[in-house]
Amino acid sequence: MGSFSRIVVRALFIFLLNLSVGGHAASAATDGSASANAPSTAITVSDDLQKIQDRLDSLKQQTSVATDYGQWVVLKDFVQQLTNDANALTVLRVPVQTQLQAQLDVLGPVPTAGAAVETPAVAHQRSSLLSRKLQLDTELQQLVVIKESAAKLATQIAEIRRTQLESQLTLRSGSILNPGFWSPFFAAPVEDRQRLNAFASQMAIAMSAAWQPAQRTVGFALVVFALLLCTLGRRLAEKLLTRYCMHHLPEGRLRRSSLALATTLCTVLTVGCALELIFLIFTRQPQLAPTVQNFIDEFETLSLTCVLLAGLSRALLSTERPSWRLPAMADPVALAMKPYPGVFAVVLVICGTFLRMTNVIGLSLPSVIAGRGVMALSMMSIVGVAMLRTNQVRKAMAAAGNPPEARSTFAGLIHASVCLVVVIALFAVLIGYVSFATFLTYELVWFYIVVSSFYLLSLLSRDICESVFSPKHASGKAIKQLVSFGDLQLEQAAVVLSGTAKALLLLFASVALFVGGFGAHLGELVDNTVEILGGEGLRQLDIVPRHLLNAIMILAIGWYLIRSLRKWLDAELLPKTDMDPGMRTSLSTLFSNIGYTSVALLTFYALGVKWSNLAWIVSALSVGIGFGLQEIVKNFVSGLILLTERPVKVGDLVSIGGVEGDIRRINVRATEIQLSDRSIVIVPNSQLISQNLRNVTMGGSAQGVAMLEMTFAPNIDPEQVRTLLLNTYLEHKDILERPAPSVRFIQLTAEGVMLRVTGFVSSPRIVGNIKSELLFEILKQLSAAGISLTNPQT
Repeated sequence: MGSFSRIVVRALFIFLLNLSVGGHAASAATDGSASANAPSTAITVSDDLQKIQDRLDSLKQQTSVATDYGQWVVLKDFVQQLTNDANALTVLRVPVQTQLQAQLDVLGPVPTAGAAVETPAVAHQRSSLLSRKLQLDTELQQLVVIKESAAKLATQIAEIRRTQLESQLTLRSGSILNPGFWSPFFAAPVEDRQRLNAFASQMAIAMSAAWQPAQRTVGFALVVFALLLCTLGRRLAEKLLTRYCMHHLPEGRLRRSSLALATTLCTVLTVGCALELIFLIFTRQPQLAPTVQNFIDEFETLSLTCVLLAGLSRALLSTERPSWRLPAMADPVALAMKPYPGVFAVVLVICGTFLRMTNVIGLSLPSVIAGRGVMALSMMSIVGVAMLRTNQVRKAMAAAGNPPEARSTFAGLIHASVCLVVVIALFAVLIGYVSFATFLTYELVWFYIVVSSFYLLSLLSRDICESVFSPKHASGKAIKQLVSFGDLQLEQAAVVLSGTAKALLLLFASVALFVGGFGAHLGELVDNTVEILGGEGLRQLDIVPRHLLNAIMILAIGWYLIRSLRKWLDAELLPKTDMDPGMRTSLSTLFSNIGYTSVALLTFYALGVKWSNLAWIVSALSVGIGFGLQEIVKNFVSGLILLTERPVKVGDLVSIGGVEGDIRRINVRATEIQLSDRSIVIVPNSQLISQNLRNVTMGGSAQGVAMLEMTFAPNIDPEQVRTLLLNTYLEHKDILERPAPSVRFIQLTAEGVMLRVTGFVSSPRIVGNIKSELLFEILKQLSAAGISLTNPQT
């Protein structure tokens, strides 16, 4: 019942379509499904161009609402018939155009002012002929536009049909174990045979036109040159590039990655150019059937993709030069893998060509499903055999005592994932989910191409950065002299640039994996990447790609100028002023902060950022400041206050929160304080502003106090002890005479008499050493005088 309803709906659709386009189709049922044959409407000279245009518009409308695979097949037939009718009308009009031009040539040009006056009959005849020829030229131009639109519509129909078939992943079309699955190869439907015969006739016409006696010599020369290019040319190019890498590139890993890239490019360029020469034999014909042209375009994309796959495989396996191999792969494993990429590419070309042909000429759905099943089964079987072969080789190596190659965790995950995909795809083919298996096959091929390209280019970018910024090479030495870099800065620059390049490549690879697909062009991937990255947010900020270069130049030049000016200030200008070192350091730091902020603002201006469109950024910053950034902002503002008001400066001896030491550096967020044991304490700038701070050296003439407190027995002679302590202080060379040393009676307790002796020194930083020297001398004199101290002592 369901099959009968589908037949009725499809027949009704074909009938309505024939009424709308003015064609006549005959429907015939084959294997329980209805299909329509292409109409055979003959066109005469009296047909109007408007009717052909109306047919084309109606076909476009029907294509936009069609939902069934058979409907799109019928629509493609009608488009082909419309193209044939337009060609027939063109053939009828061209002789008339030639005849009119010949008649105008007989009449000659319009007489000039000084020539003899022609009769009114001749002038009227010339005007009539010119009017008819102008109208005919306009009609022929309209026919050209119609044929181009029809060819574009046919391509769109084929693409829609293929997309719909690929999107129906859950479609169960029958298992390969069912004999009926293989019937299209042995007992093809009559409709499919007719389409194949028509396509073969068009290809035969194209072949005969390409090998006409006038073009045979050029075609034969192109074939010979293409064969030489993909054989001898490829080998010669690889030898030249290998010699260049070995003799002109610096020693290191750059030679390996460059050779891998050279191998890939040689394979792709030489074989690709050879294929283009073969395609040129056919495409240089002025009148090529749209079906043949579409097939050639599809086959060109497929063949170039397979060439890229083979080139990447040759570069990564590197069986001829094992020491230059990039991946960690043992030589026996690489030799075992060597034949499989070529076989895989050949099978992909054969099966892909058949699928492209079925898509272009519009074969029935069973034929398309059968072709897709054969492709998925063949390609996944090759991959599965290759995986089993490599596992056998690794087991044999382990049994022989040879350790297997050290693979990374990511490589192991990829290996396991590929094995799982192969098993799932083969199982899907066996149970009848051919569309799902074909999808997995295409995705596996595309995944291999993208991941291999990313791996090769990421290694190449890393090696280039390491080589360019190496201090052992001429480029690294030149950079050191140009921007005064050290070895550490060169290494940091290499790491940063290689990381940036790898991040960009990873972004492009991610876009290629999720947005692209098998057979995607490089231009499509670039457009998709730009579309993703150039979203609504960047368009609101008014960032124009052509302004990026100006922004990068401003950023680089501004950074270099600020760095150079700060070095000039620190080394030339500020040392020749009367400023103290702390003031000079504060001014230099303040200048750098203001300069880098100005460069950042100029960079945004060069990008074309409109500040009125940054309201969302300000709002986000406000929320961030309210929750998590308030301490950072507070410390930053406090740092600016410290640099401008200068309550403390570099070199001051300060005491805050139990921490006492010299200020070593005032940064944007925190201040470094060096203690007496040379350790560093990081104090946030906000604490230096908000808490009580003791700046010992702020006055510029601060003096240190060497103060000692001692407890003596109650029976001592106070005057004798006082004189001994004062003399000890007065005799020390670092104790100042003004203010004079003094001895004070502090208290009298049960433990004894407590005295405090005080003396001033020139700097607080020498107090510790002087107190130690005074204690040694006092204890010596007290021992000589027989005076003892009681416990405890301070």
